[in-house]
Amino acid sequence: MSTEQNLITTPITADFLRGHLDVEETAHGLLPHRLPPRARRQIPDDLLAVAEAQPSGVRLAFRTSATTIALDALATKRAYVGVPPLPDGVYDLLVDGRLTAQATVDGGNLRTITDMRTQAAEFVPGPAGTAHFTGLPAGGKNIEIWLPHTEITEVIALRTDAPVEPAPAGGRRVWLHHGSSASQGSNAASPSATWPALAASAGGAELINLGFGGSSLVDPFTARAMRDTPADLISVKLGLNVANSDAMRRRTFAPAVHGFLDTIRDGHPTAPLLVVSPLLCPTQEHTPGPLMPDFSGGTLRFKATGDPAETAAGRLTLTIIREILADIVEQRSAEDPHLHYVDGLDLYGERDHDEIPLPDGIHPSPEAHRRIGENFARLAFADNGPFAATTA
Repeated sequence: MSTEQNLITTPITADFLRGHLDVEETAHGLLPHRLPPRARRQIPDDLLAVAEAQPSGVRLAFRTSATTIALDALATKRAYVGVPPLPDGVYDLLVDGRLTAQATVDGGNLRTITDMRTQAAEFVPGPAGTAHFTGLPAGGKNIEIWLPHTEITEVIALRTDAPVEPAPAGGRRVWLHHGSSASQGSNAASPSATWPALAASAGGAELINLGFGGSSLVDPFTARAMRDTPADLISVKLGLNVANSDAMRRRTFAPAVHGFLDTIRDGHPTAPLLVVSPLLCPTQEHTPGPLMPDFSGGTLRFKATGDPAETAAGRLTLTIIREILADIVEQRSAEDPHLHYVDGLDLYGERDHDEIPLPDGIHPSPEAHRRIGENFARLAFADNGPFAATTA
């Protein structure tokens, strides 16, 4: 029987990591980033700076015959003033692609957000902790440990009862996806259960998830990061954050999307590229932003505070954004046969909402993540879909 004293310690190096674009060496270990250094230097606010450092889709990948695995990590956990404590982030351990065990990490830094509008926060440092996995199947196997999708995580070391080695490249197609908080995984049960992770698993793809909560704002530095990242399949889910932050008007949104797609195409001229419009979100369908938190019912929900009458002057709603995105893809696809449009309502629409409503009015539930992932896989990865194996 293994004990903590006789486990083999293996420091984590960058070749153990998947799904990231950069790795930062810290005083404790390695901090994976989902945007490269040049892009991070251009980030204008803490909302995106925190989101890109939360390792949605990032996982350790290695081979071992170990039956006991301990992952030492330093988490930076979140809290909100006036809101019940959030549960600790979940670490998913997959054996040969199947979810086999889950764990959390004690201790960690605590970042308490004192103002949701400005993202002002208080930071209290804390100790590293350990995610423990025991009773794993004997024999050689491929292990993936998916890091918490909304909890900044510095990985330090693996401690195991058998040697480990980084997993070799599996030869799967790389799917590069960009989106908002639903893509990052807000409200998902665990990191391998976000809708992009579920869709990637169904489609046999290697996921790089650039879903950034509150920050899918057609930023040029994100487009450049996507341009420069090797990928076989690409999707961009645009519009929700533009509407709920009231960031653009009709006049600026359409050219910004064209520029975003132009930049991606500079690096990936023929890769299948999907433009995905917003999922159904009743609070924002016909009402412009900005979106504001609403605690009046005793729990956190969100409400749109714009005036629907101002859409005539160019303010954006989700309905208008879907029309704009569909028109852009129709126009561009005449010269770009590998560009495709996916209506977000086909991923999560009225029937889905009636069956699986949004708990806070804007973010999908764990059940809805599964539904969205299944619908995306059916539309994109099917034999006649734009991500079908024959398109590689």
